[in-house]
Amino acid sequence: MDQGQRAIVLHAIGEVCRYQCWRLLAAHVRSNHVVRLGWRHTVVDADVAPDAAMNAFKSYASRALNLHAPSHCGRLRWARHGSTRYLWSPESVAAAVRYVLEQQGEPMAWYQAPERG
Repeated sequence: MDQGQRAIVLHAIGEVCRYQCWRLLAAHVRSNHVVRLGWRHTVVDADVAPDAAMNAFKSYASRALNLHAPSHCGRLRWARHGSTRYLWSPESVAAAVRYVLEQQGEPMAWYQAPERG
């Protein structure tokens, strides 16, 4: 994905979270792979199973990319599944956020939630 496509995907992830009332804690859209919750690239506080969140991200991102480039509609963009996991403790959430933001190589399209007061 190029820079513009990464920005589109990041915006789509944010839209899913706003619509579903999920709290997006961190996201980092890479050039060759994107959405994996707890998934090492997106950390979300959601009231659904990680697989459901991942599928919502993929759907919204595909729709947004198709609107951006209609000639690519129907293109296979995502793997059938992805690595998902629950984050059960504040420590595991903090570690996942750090990983997403600091250990993904050069920052591409990323988001970090503001600290709660």
